[in-house]
Amino acid sequence: MMKNNQKLTVLFWHRKSKADETGSAPIICRITVDSSEAEFSIGKKIPAKNWNSKTKRVYGCLDAKLINSRINQIETDLERHFFKLQFEHEYISPIMVRNVYKGLSADYKPGESQNSNESQTRSILALADQHVQDFTEMVRKRIRSAETLRQWKATRNKIAEFITKNYRSADLDLETIDYSFATKFYKYLTIDREKVIGEAAAKKQIKNTKQLLSIAESKNLIDKNPIQKFRCGGDETDVAPLEYEQVYLLWNKKLTILRLEEVRDVFILQCFTGFAFQDVYSLSESHIGNVGRSGEKWIVKERGKTGVTEMVPIMPIVEEIIDKYKDHECRKVFGQLVPVNSNSKYNAYLKEIAMLCGIRRALNTHLARHTFADMMLNVFEFSLEEVSKMLGHKTIRTTQRYAKIKKNRISKTWGKVRSKVFNLDGKLIDIS
Repeated sequence: MMKNNQKLTVLFWHRKSKADETGSAPIICRITVDSSEAEFSIGKKIPAKNWNSKTKRVYGCLDAKLINSRINQIETDLERHFFKLQFEHEYISPIMVRNVYKGLSADYKPGESQNSNESQTRSILALADQHVQDFTEMVRKRIRSAETLRQWKATRNKIAEFITKNYRSADLDLETIDYSFATKFYKYLTIDREKVIGEAAAKKQIKNTKQLLSIAESKNLIDKNPIQKFRCGGDETDVAPLEYEQVYLLWNKKLTILRLEEVRDVFILQCFTGFAFQDVYSLSESHIGNVGRSGEKWIVKERGKTGVTEMVPIMPIVEEIIDKYKDHECRKVFGQLVPVNSNSKYNAYLKEIAMLCGIRRALNTHLARHTFADMMLNVFEFSLEEVSKMLGHKTIRTTQRYAKIKKNRISKTWGKVRSKVFNLDGKLIDIS
């Protein structure tokens, strides 16, 4: 349950008084909770002529789009951190919000040991080692996936291998890394390495490296991510979601085998919450809270894969499933919200269910997440931005891969707006 109803305001401004010899000054983020304030630099400097004081955004320079994207992301991240803090603390100060945004504990005080590692992480491998160490701790607490940890360790080892071969060095200072690091690393993995890997796998390694350098940027260890513009998108194939009629069929199918009924219920819950397998596996009653003035029930949880908070209102069908298992051993003994099998068993049972329902395609746990995105956009008609927040995506771009606007939604919108622009004879109306 949410413990307070404080309000957060985030404002960005240009600190002209701190302009350097070139006339560039830092962009500052001001966090206000009630009447208290805290500030921090976003790590970007621009000339005064490129700052729009009305929109609080950058314009007229090459990096405008990139900086504005960073501003938008900071604003989104602060809102998510604040929302999560409301479930954990009776009082929230702006310094607490700033602390958790920077990866510190909410109650961190300057001078505490939590910050002592920063001076030791100014090399790429030291940064990777610290990230693996932090991630390992989160896996122990079951808030991150062991499989994702394995991938991070593989990335760390491949970076070390590349630096040894290409730079004849044991490590590299973060400040010496430039854009060519990504292009050389990619070439090494796909061409020069003794045991080359495929393009998609190589781009995944670059993507992880890019994420490490973004962490360095957020900690002000470097001014900007030097490989941010390197494109990591592979030849991704679209995953066709289930149609609404198929979801309806699954939900209403009478299943006489208990294990299949339980798997079907969990799959339907995923279809109406968007939670991935590891997140629905670790769901508990503690993730349910009352939100807003009406006190409606929501599920709020950090994604195991990324740590980004995803939050969805509990729809009636989800509430029905949650209530169905209130006396089940999954709740009473294991503390789970719903009974979830291992990933392999879950997917195997889904294949049986598909056959029983006459659905001629493979069902798997991740398909439910794609189906949720599609239904929220095209059936429930939430905006792409709202769907992105519910899915816990860091960027709208990721959401666009999950959900495509369909013809029937365009048709509905056309039906609503047609009479506003054209009369019954099809003549254009003067709406000025």
